[in-house]
Amino acid sequence: MNTTILLGMLGLGGQEIFLILLIVLLLFGGAKIPKLMKGLGQGINEFKKGMKGEDVDTKAKENIESK
Repeated sequence: MNTTILLGMLGLGGQEIFLILLIVLLLFGGAKIPKLMKGLGQGINEFKKGMKGEDVDTKAKENIESK
């Protein structure tokens, strides 16, 4: 889905997005934002794997047993 369409559906323009990003920067500080984004990305990846039916725990157990 195109991000422009998604933001249009949410009613967010450039000023609103800038304000949200500024508030996030003020709340968390510049040093923590990369860590937050990494955690968010990992969560999204695990969610996608769960939707595909891949069992993350089974793969982890297989990796531990093979070592």
